Amino acid sequence: MGKTGITASRLGYGSMELAGAGRARDLGEAEAIRFINRVVDLGINYIDTSIDYGLSEMLIGKALAKRRGDFYLASKCGCAVGVAPEEKGESHTFTGENVIAGVEQSLRRLQTDHLDLVQVHGNPTRQELEDGGVIEAMLKLQKDGKVRQLGISQRLPHLAQYIDVEAFSIVQVPYSALQRTNEDAIAALAKAGKAVVCRGVTGRGAPAKGWATRPIGTADGEVKSLWEKAKLDELLDGMPRIEFMIRFVLSNPNVDVALVATTDEAHLAADIAYAAKGPLDAATYKTACERLDAAGGGAGQGKYQGGGPTTVL
Repeated sequence: MGKTGITASRLGYGSMELAGAGRARDLGEAEAIRFINRVVDLGINYIDTSIDYGLSEMLIGKALAKRRGDFYLASKCGCAVGVAPEEKGESHTFTGENVIAGVEQSLRRLQTDHLDLVQVHGNPTRQELEDGGVIEAMLKLQKDGKVRQLGISQRLPHLAQYIDVEAFSIVQVPYSALQRTNEDAIAALAKAGKAVVCRGVTGRGAPAKGWATRPIGTADGEVKSLWEKAKLDELLDGMPRIEFMIRFVLSNPNVDVALVATTDEAHLAADIAYAAKGPLDAATYKTACERLDAAGGGAGQGKYQGGGPTTVL
């Protein structure tokens, strides 16, 4: 992963779906702990979580505290601190004091003495971080050994502001075949030596059986329309649409880790099998990019700027 010294699995696990009520599937604690262990057992060694993801940190801590050396652990900072894990808290405060308090809370909940990565969450401007002393606080946490790598989870329009921030070695961005808006920025980040982690890899579950009910004009409807305009079904050659989505992202040489999120073991195993096939063949990838460009889904194009849960359907 860039200059970090981390050797991560190309497929990472995004744990938003472990937040609890209101997500795709509200697992009981015992089932969640078993599932989290299964993630690592199947070879994923990069786990992404956040204070904002409700019960996620607590569950990961309970599941994996005794096997801490088996995976890399990434969480977020700048989030609301002191909110009960079963409550939904997604406000953000970009001050050094809040960042330190948040990391200390995450360490307790995750039952670990260090995070391999902490990322600023909430899409602040660079000026907000400078004014609040956020980067200085993160560097102190790094110096104290509580955090190994520093980064940010960001999207346009502020993403370009962080390409040359020396302190940040990893940047997380939304990216998929149906959302190539950040593709040029991803290339610039990689050129600058940053590791790139991508969320939203399966296009919000867009190329799925139920997408016909998703109206144009919504985020889901926009990606549905793009898929159809680009006639991507013609390129599948028997592969499931979700396989195409995962392998498309893995075909981008500037992407280090592609995050997927699910709480279904069959979906997890399928995603890993798809990723194990590696990138799409060069001709298919080239044709897909050309068709997406022609359909208005090229690099720098597209309206959707989220990333949300990478729900596998």
